Amino acid sequence: MDLLRKSMRSPYLAGIIIGLLQIPAFLLVDTALGASSSFVTASGFLFSAFDSSVAEIKYFAKYMSKDKYFWQSALVTGIALGAFISYKASGRTSSFSSPSWRSLSVSPAALPRIIQGFIGGFVLLIGARIAGGCTSGHGISGLAQLSVGSSVAVVFMFVGGIIAANLLYKRS
Repeated sequence: MDLLRKSMRSPYLAGIIIGLLQIPAFLLVDTALGASSSFVTASGFLFSAFDSSVAEIKYFAKYMSKDKYFWQSALVTGIALGAFISYKASGRTSSFSSPSWRSLSVSPAALPRIIQGFIGGFVLLIGARIAGGCTSGHGISGLAQLSVGSSVAVVFMFVGGIIAANLLYKRS
C-alpha cells in the first residue's frame, strides 16, 4: 500500500501496464486504446436526447452503435477517476496546478485556469478528431500496430510539443 501513498510513481511501470492493456483491448473488445472517440459517443448520446435524428448522422452513428466505444468511454472515466484517487491517496494538500503552470504568467485564479483548460482541451479534441485519433490512439495503439499514419502523427506530435514547450517556457 506504500505505492499508493507516493506522490510520483514510475513512468516505466505505467508504460508497461498501458502497453499490456492493449492485449485485452484487442482480444476482448476488438478495439485499440484511445480516448477521443469516447467524446464523440458521449456528445452523440447527449444530443440525441434532444433530437433523435442525431443517431442517423453518419459520423455519430459510427460511434454510437458499437459496444467498443462504450469501453473507451469507461476508459476515459477511469483515467480521470484514477488520477483523482491517486492524487488523494498521495496525501498531497497542494493545489492541482503544477509548479511549471504556476511559473507561467497566467492568472492564479481558478476560473481563468478552468476556462483556459476547457478551451485548450476543446481545441485539442478537434485536432484529435481531424487526425483520426488522439495521442493515446496513435501513440500507443497505432505504433503497436506499426501504423505508418500513426508513426507520422506521433513524430509531428513531438515536434509540436517541443515547439510549444520552447515558446511557453523560454527562459530569458
